[in-house]
Amino acid sequence: MYVLRLYSKKDIQQVIKLNGTVISEIENAFTALQTKKVTMPPIMSINIPSSNGEVDIKSAYIEGYDSFAVKLSSGFFDNPKLGLPSANGMMILIDTTTGEPKAILVDNGLLTDIRTAAAGAVAAKHLTREDSRTVAIIGTGSQAKYQLEALSKVRPITQVFVYGRNSERAQQYKSFVEKKLNVQVDVKETPSEAVRNSDVIITTTPATEPVLKAEWLHAGQHITAMGSDAPHKQELENDVIKNADLVVCDVKEQSMMLGELRTIPNEEILDQVHELGEITSGQKPGRTNDQQLSVCDLTGTGVQDTQIARYAWKLLNSKEDDCNGKG
Repeated sequence: MYVLRLYSKKDIQQVIKLNGTVISEIENAFTALQTKKVTMPPIMSINIPSSNGEVDIKSAYIEGYDSFAVKLSSGFFDNPKLGLPSANGMMILIDTTTGEPKAILVDNGLLTDIRTAAAGAVAAKHLTREDSRTVAIIGTGSQAKYQLEALSKVRPITQVFVYGRNSERAQQYKSFVEKKLNVQVDVKETPSEAVRNSDVIITTTPATEPVLKAEWLHAGQHITAMGSDAPHKQELENDVIKNADLVVCDVKEQSMMLGELRTIPNEEILDQVHELGEITSGQKPGRTNDQQLSVCDLTGTGVQDTQIARYAWKLLNSKEDDCNGKG
């Protein structure tokens, strides 16, 4: 008998955590883009300028998988003024044999937050120096917290420099992170102060004008830019990518439409860009020396959503089996 299951954010929170296993799952998703046949349509985006909001629909079918996800996610960036989170959404898991929906995961953006942070950790694993200890976080929203937590799973971070336009939220970020991750957080008054002495830089903003300038950077640093996922967004000054020794993105075609590569018309630079899956699959090298300045542009992909939805579904099923006395 066909049964469609509905899971709330509370249900999902009980089974899934941001840990090494989730990071490995998302690394596998990037690898699948290079080693398997993947059908991943362009992102459908709906802008709601009157509310400073956007809604995206993402999906991907990976050959050999018995299910795939269709995700609806939203970002309404004035929500914190209303006491609400910026991100929201849900995922629908669909059977690849019959086309029937298997489950609706009403995660309110939780799975997107986790898979996005895990993608940042995958990038850091392959692109940062192994001795990286300090990180600059530009932005103070939920992803600023998740990205730092994920980074801490792959690098022993001991010092955080954070910059946010709202000083009160920056102080709240400091209190939250110091309590949860037990690392020192220093709130900076300008982004340049945060960046100059950091090994790793993570930009987590919905900025439409650059928040990171090339003149602040030096050899050996790594930048993960994860805020630009629409044609009107940009976090990095053009010279950041032009001056980098190694430029990586999740999907080049998508980054050239929605991400930081959109602002780089230089074909020679674009030809040298690697996709993260080429590195995770061993087809291309990641960081090869401690002096490289590296950049990774993450726009978010449907293949990540299918991977995290399937993993969450697996955990939810396993919990139900345990509760029913199976296995």
